[in-house]
Amino acid sequence: MSFIDYYNLLGVDKKATTDEIKKAYRKLARKYHPDLNPNDKESERKFKEINEANEVLSNEVNRKKYDAYGKDWKHAEQFEKNKEQQFNRHEQNSNNFSGNDYSDFFESLFGGSSSKSSKSNLKFKGEDYNAELHLNLKEVYTTHQKVLTINGKNIRITIPAGIKNNQKIKINGKGGEGMNGGPNGDLYIIFKIENNTPFKLIDDNLYTNVDLDLYTALMGGEKTVETFDGKVKLNIKAETQNGAKVKLTGKGFPIYKKEGKFGDLYITYQIKIPTNLTEKEKELFTELSKLRTHE
Repeated sequence: MSFIDYYNLLGVDKKATTDEIKKAYRKLARKYHPDLNPNDKESERKFKEINEANEVLSNEVNRKKYDAYGKDWKHAEQFEKNKEQQFNRHEQNSNNFSGNDYSDFFESLFGGSSSKSSKSNLKFKGEDYNAELHLNLKEVYTTHQKVLTINGKNIRITIPAGIKNNQKIKINGKGGEGMNGGPNGDLYIIFKIENNTPFKLIDDNLYTNVDLDLYTALMGGEKTVETFDGKVKLNIKAETQNGAKVKLTGKGFPIYKKEGKFGDLYITYQIKIPTNLTEKEKELFTELSKLRTHE
């Protein structure tokens, strides 16, 4: 695999802060995004490279590995562990070393032409990948599939209904390729859920306010209200007070990985006082006030 200078790719200095790296990434991601450059293979390739650069440099641990090992950064931990094991083993047996033993040791440690097969047989697990998936609340109300592009590869995942903001899921074997026949790494996805609805979500329950006119609140009647999956008609009790709450069982949000199970919807009534009263309305309210005073 050819070496790609991630710093140069993003146009930042090696001493750049995490915020500077993210800012540079967002600017380039907008420029080369496939939606803005349809059927442009070069832009698509560039977009994949800057995503890879951001995944590495915006992660403090991975950035240190990259700075130390360059294109081999994904196997840094395995290399370090292998060198430490080799060193400890040979140090313990240092009194039994011959000249050839020392030669074999340093060749296996730093990469020579040793005839020993232990080095070539080492299997390393591939690097784990981390990604964020941004969705809106409507999108996670139902189970659906989505295709993600991770390091140039398309991965189809199923997103269960009811998944929560900042929830992390693991997809086995969808990370970096293993080395010397080792297993692939895993893919970890953190979900970022934006709520742009009039409903507040707490656990699996939804909360919303519904305006109620004064006359319906006083005399009772019917009111059609919006729920997350459509409209329902409610019976309003006479003399409903401002701030009164009702619960609609099963009209909340889907419960994660519990097919057909939902939370509840809680509605709070907000009574609206009429404005711009006519003279006749003022007279009637005055009469009503007098009647209430004489009770």
